[in-house]
Amino acid sequence: MLYESTRGHFKRVLSAEAIKLGISPDGGLFVPHEIPQIPRNRLKEMAGLGYQARAAVILREYLTDYSEEEIDDCVSYSYNQEKFDSPAITPVRQLSDSLYILELWHGPTCAFKDMALQILPHLLTKAAVKTGDVSTIVILVATSGDTGKAALEGFKNIPNTRIIVFYPEQGVSAMQQLQMITQEGNNVDVVAVRGNFDDAQNGVKDIFGNTVFNQDLLKKNYRLSSANSINWGRLVPQIVYYFSAYLDLVANGNIVLGEKVNFVVPTGNFGNILSAYYAMEMGLPVSKLICASNANNVLTDFIRTGVYNRKRQFWKTISPSMDILISSNLERLLYHLNGRDYVKTREWMANLRDKENYKVDELTFARIDRLFWSGFANDNETIETIRSIFQKHGYLIDTHTGVGINVYEKYTTTTGDNTKTIVASTASPFKFNASVAQAIMGDNAVQGKNEFELLKLLSAISSMEIPPGLKDLDKKTILHRRTVSKNSMNEELKNILQLAN
Repeated sequence: MLYESTRGHFKRVLSAEAIKLGISPDGGLFVPHEIPQIPRNRLKEMAGLGYQARAAVILREYLTDYSEEEIDDCVSYSYNQEKFDSPAITPVRQLSDSLYILELWHGPTCAFKDMALQILPHLLTKAAVKTGDVSTIVILVATSGDTGKAALEGFKNIPNTRIIVFYPEQGVSAMQQLQMITQEGNNVDVVAVRGNFDDAQNGVKDIFGNTVFNQDLLKKNYRLSSANSINWGRLVPQIVYYFSAYLDLVANGNIVLGEKVNFVVPTGNFGNILSAYYAMEMGLPVSKLICASNANNVLTDFIRTGVYNRKRQFWKTISPSMDILISSNLERLLYHLNGRDYVKTREWMANLRDKENYKVDELTFARIDRLFWSGFANDNETIETIRSIFQKHGYLIDTHTGVGINVYEKYTTTTGDNTKTIVASTASPFKFNASVAQAIMGDNAVQGKNEFELLKLLSAISSMEIPPGLKDLDKKTILHRRTVSKNSMNEELKNILQLAN
């Protein structure tokens, strides 16, 4: 399996090279040259397998330059009972005859990012060996909250790596910030950026795009790579859990093999729902992909109109991992849907950079409209959905899952489609405890209480245990206090790596 750049100015490479590089040197994103197919008879076989075995099947289709033993090792190191608190790894919870919740937050940092970021360090270090690279790999991450902690946890103390996470100073929840600034590890650094997520993400992209700086780093035995979803090694593990959720429904008799389902995915950077698209293109029986946005509804507007316009009000919401106006992974989707026309893709991305907007052609838009539906929920709607789901089902959801279920309800009302639907639940409700507690107990019950008192309140009312990764954060030492302007990220990287100017 070879990988090519969405911008068309870099050679095709094997998966190890694509994962090691993270982003193509021409500024594009790596995509598979062809999408492998999983026929119906193989799906039937996979229904009887556990998560680890299903993961190995899917990963082998894309990582053909890794041996079966290497993939098995990566899977067993990543998805096990030491790291995940559910033997199913990604259990599916039924809420009604037509609605199912795919719980993606049973890993060490209580967010779906663990599904990729537990395995990516193993894929990346094996990639370095396979390509003969002896450099120290420096992982640069821009995070809107969950990716940062998941990447830090995945890469901590991994030999021959260094990880540096940039996050928006006022753009993550208190719990997310505490998770990051207390992170232990001999190879980790965390830096707050005075700006929003897009500022942090653009700063990281600028560093990757600085050819002179990167060449200087190589001379000093450092190679930059990414743990953001711009790295193919982040996307490919996420394809697995869409297959696994579907096959769990088959195995439990909720659907028959071949019956189509819908997926609802709360998304900001478009990586999670793009993985669902790849699963669909591989042959997973999917009817519609429903993209759920918060008040930063740039994706909703795009999917409805074919016009992407990032020049708009930026909202800080109670679902901060979706507070994004530049959805990087959309570039991959556009490349696939426009017939792999890198000239068009490059033009649209240039317009986004220079004019802050672009409009896709009619054929590409028609293909988007056929595959996707999109809606958004504001904070009040999200709060009401969290409350309603708890009252009806006794089931606690976080703010991002609340967005997803709210948009699902709007979809069924608008379309009348009662197809069985799986909502990707992307974070533990305990991770956004202030908003969740407010939703189910009211303002008075939470007023004056700190994050950790709220954890205990939520645990008591829901009969759920506080996840170990959150329980004792207030007792941990703050280890990272760096703060920089959005224009000083390059200099801060030099300082961290102790590079002479």
